[in-house]
Amino acid sequence: MRYLVPLVALFAASPVRAAEKPNLVFIFTDDHAYQALSAYGDPRKLLDTPNLDRIAKEGCRFDRALVPNSICGPSRATILTGKYSHRNGFYNNTNSRFDGTQVTFPKLLQKAGYQTAIIGKWHLISEPTGFDHWHILPGQGIYYNPPMIKDGQRVQHTGYTTDLIGDFSIEWIKKRDKTKPFLLMSQHKAPHREWSPPLRHLGHDKDRKYPEPETLFEDLSKRGPAVAEQDMTIEKTFSQLDAKLVAPPGINAEQLKEWNAYYEPRNKAFREAKLEGKELTRWRYNRYMHDYLGCVKAVDDAVGKLLKFLDDEGLAKNTLVVYCSDQGFYLGEHGWFDKRWVFEESVRTPMLARWPAMGKAGLSTSSLVSTVDIAQTFLDAAGVPADPEMQGKSLLPFLKGETPKDWRKSFYYEYFEYPAPHKVMPHYGVVTDRYKLVRFYVPKPDGTNSPDYWELYDRQADPNETKNVYADPKYAETVKELRAELDKLRNDLKVPAAHPKEAFGSLLMPPKKKNKE
Repeated sequence: MRYLVPLVALFAASPVRAAEKPNLVFIFTDDHAYQALSAYGDPRKLLDTPNLDRIAKEGCRFDRALVPNSICGPSRATILTGKYSHRNGFYNNTNSRFDGTQVTFPKLLQKAGYQTAIIGKWHLISEPTGFDHWHILPGQGIYYNPPMIKDGQRVQHTGYTTDLIGDFSIEWIKKRDKTKPFLLMSQHKAPHREWSPPLRHLGHDKDRKYPEPETLFEDLSKRGPAVAEQDMTIEKTFSQLDAKLVAPPGINAEQLKEWNAYYEPRNKAFREAKLEGKELTRWRYNRYMHDYLGCVKAVDDAVGKLLKFLDDEGLAKNTLVVYCSDQGFYLGEHGWFDKRWVFEESVRTPMLARWPAMGKAGLSTSSLVSTVDIAQTFLDAAGVPADPEMQGKSLLPFLKGETPKDWRKSFYYEYFEYPAPHKVMPHYGVVTDRYKLVRFYVPKPDGTNSPDYWELYDRQADPNETKNVYADPKYAETVKELRAELDKLRNDLKVPAAHPKEAFGSLLMPPKKKNKE
């Protein structure tokens, strides 16, 4: 026992001891709806994802994984820092810039002897920090032949972006320093808008007519101002690029031949049909499903290659693999695509985790977990203390088949970016296993809000979340309890009474001055 203290002190410094720490692989996608991951059993049976399903079968499926702010950049900042937007400073995609000097879990792992890399989509404006290697897409990136930035140098690649990110991820693991444990963040652009599938998956569905969600043609004019005034419908907001009536950016002449061989005959038939009304929306919905799901199939391919590589290299047993998306996505529900809302298809993301060394498989949980928990989960697995400012909790107990007695029963959500794009009104609220209480508001320069109103949804009675019961007397006690819980969450999470004007994107910012020249 007298050797215990010096051995612990030398743990991080010893290559032999460090190698016993688990390797950490984070596979991330952009806008992947849980409805499009077959392990979740969506009744529409949109797609089979055998490789993603494998993570669930060999580990744990999280059935209620929620995001604090359902939009790309803020979700990425939350994962890195383990903090909400109001604590990490990244509120929206319009004018936020990630502060790379703050504490992140890759930095803490790096200090503890881990080799770290991020490959793929970054989307946080500033350059990555806390990584020994980074190979990222600039901005949103493109699907075909992407330019990328490799350790600060711009490089040009030929190929399909999802395939490239998957291959670069495997290549980095091959070339890593094998005396150290590693963290790899393999982050895909797919299946982000405009959903350009790989050539090999064109026609993957054999022109299937997809089952329609119950709310595809919901009359949104009967809802509150936020829902009634949004701009993200398949009916009205779908562009020519979304519909593949024009080719995607970056595609080369050789690729375009195969692209046009699939799309042009179908586009010709569409133009000649001169569809209108619901039939036009149906055509767009089916085109959207083909393209979006083709992108997801490519992600599943990449995940399969990575999992096989870990198997072949003997790394799988002591590698914690976590898969999730930056948020959920609408696949026609309420007539929508995109995300942003506190509503289920948006706030809920697919999340799967596997660590064979735990010896547990085929687990699932409906507990309220979150992407804010990912930082502390990886740190816990590595035996590295979390930063005290982090606001999540480790998910490792769930991988052991345990639910902590003090696990959260409610979850705080807040969205800011307005009015562009998609005109989704700022809102915040509390989510429980059954209810969602949410306040919608539009801040004004004088400090007032207009409109400013509340909604309550009972998911047990109304799983599609179409009926606001806030004013129903039967729910008066529920409203009282949830408002008290919301106040408590805001206090516990140190949510300020007023956010900086920059938080709301272009809403409160002064108009840009025109260049006189």
